[in-house]
Order: sequence, then structure tokens, then C-alpha cells
Amino acid sequence: MEVYSKELLKSFYYKMNKIRRFEETVERYFLDGEIPGFVHLYIGEEAIATGVCASLTNQDYIASTHRGHGHTIAKGADINRVMAEIFGKKTGSCKGKGGSMHIADFSVGMLGANGVVGGGFNLATGAALAIKKQKRDNVAVTFFGDGSSNRGTFHEALNLASAWKLPAIYVCENNQWASTTPYRTTTAVEDIAARAAGYSMASSIVDGNDVFAVYESFRNAMEYVKAGNGPFLLEAKTYRIKGHFVGDPELYRLKEEVQKIYDSNNPITRFEERVLGEKTMMQEELDEIKAQVEAEIKEALDFALNSEYPDPSELFEDLYV
Repeated sequence: MEVYSKELLKSFYYKMNKIRRFEETVERYFLDGEIPGFVHLYIGEEAIATGVCASLTNQDYIASTHRGHGHTIAKGADINRVMAEIFGKKTGSCKGKGGSMHIADFSVGMLGANGVVGGGFNLATGAALAIKKQKRDNVAVTFFGDGSSNRGTFHEALNLASAWKLPAIYVCENNQWASTTPYRTTTAVEDIAARAAGYSMASSIVDGNDVFAVYESFRNAMEYVKAGNGPFLLEAKTYRIKGHFVGDPELYRLKEEVQKIYDSNNPITRFEERVLGEKTMMQEELDEIKAQVEAEIKEALDFALNSEYPDPSELFEDLYV
């Protein structure tokens, strides 16, 4: 059995709780009308971003989805600036111009969330090509949902990455729902990982609500890729607890089904039960981390609420033309 350091255990719990409380706070203020645009929450999927990013450095890249807050936080972005960005404030990581679906922070290797379904595949594949050309010992990771594996960019990116043996890892967050559609009604394969075989690409499937399993599976994938074997497809099985977006009436599924899965397969609760059962962490340590997270979320919220909106004169700044 893998032996985890206390530092790593604390990091897992801290990151998962930070994402959860951040998302709950954003949900509340969006429903109160304080946040513009649309918001897509990562609640219930925290173990994936946490387990993956635990092995990455600022020199490794990630590309995200429209559900990108969790990835951004797990990669190490400043949550004050992330919160301000979601509120559309000029102190945000993109000066308030990106909002929830277009958060980016190049300083930590976060290439951006993406409002286009499947828009991150080619960004990360291009980043992997840059890594290879520069002869660097890093990887580029794409997070994507089960629905976007049916888009052309998925197949184009995987084919190119495999043909050129790029240091790319494609992480499918199979949360069972593509917007309002159960993924099996539009997807021909049971497992998204099966599609890797069509590109002579290695793959594996992992329990996406078990942060330990995600961490170990991703670490193995990263070692494989860094050894020059080409890209890897990792499918993490999870479940989307919240609606497709905040305010989604969710008429396509039963609330009782969602609650049952949440109660039995909550990644944070599962972590707590394991470490307390193994006595590798004590309740006092967990409580201390939760208190730290609460203080940081409050600070981020105060920072966002007290920041100014961008001036209209800045509208055409930072454009690539």
C-alpha cells in the first residue's frame, strides 16, 4: 500500500476543501445576482483536479473547460484574483474580461478555461509540442468532459499527439452528463478510454472520486509520458452533482438520484473516512485545515467585492490582433 506523507495528505484535503468552498460561495453570489454571465460548478469532482495537479509544477501546462474553477485553484492560481475575475473586477486574473468561463493564469501554467466545448484539446496539444521542441521535461494536460470526446478536436488532437509522440496527457472527467444528456445516449463506447486504442495510445480508467487513486494513476501516466512513450488518456469516472450551470432546473434527472450519489460518493467525505480510519490524520488536523480554507475564502470574497470594475476605456486593451 502506498505510504503518503503528512504534507501530501494535508495538501489533498486543503485543495479539495478550497475548491468546494470556493464553488459554494460562487453559487450563492451568482444566485443573488452579484456575478455576471454563466457559472458552471465543479462540486463533487474535486478529487480529479486535486489528484492530477499534485504532481504538476508551474512549468507544466493545463487547459481547462467551461467548468474550470477547480482546475485553476488546484494548479495554484491566487484565489483572490480568481474570485475577482468571476465577479468581473479589474483585479481579476484576466482583468475582469474573461469571467467564469475564460479564467487563465499563465504564471502557474494554467492556459485557460474555455467556453467552447472541446476547445482545450488543441491548446494543450500545442503546448505539448512546444515542450518537446524546447526539450523540456514537462507535460501538458487537457481536462475534458465525456461529451467533448465526441467533438472533432478530440480526435484531431489525440491523433497528432500520438503520431508525434508528444508529452500530453488527456484527462477525461466522465461525470455522466453532457449538458442535459446522459453520455451513453450519444456516445458509442462505454468507456471513453477505449478510444485511445484507435490512436495507438496508452490509457487507463480510475475512480475519479478517490483522490488517492487519481494521484497514483496520473503519476503513472506522467512517468510513462516523460519516458518518451507518447501521450496518455486517463478516464476518471465521477458524477456531476450540480446542474449543467447554476440555475439549471435539472428537469432531465431525479433529485433523489443525485443526492444518493452525493451522499455515498462524496470525494471529501471519502478522504475523511479513509484517513481517520487509518489514523494517518486526526480530526483536529482536518478541522484546522477547514478553518484555514474558510479564512482564505472570506479574504478572496472581500477582495473581489471591494475591487473596482474595469474602466470602459480598457475595452480594447490586451487583444491579440
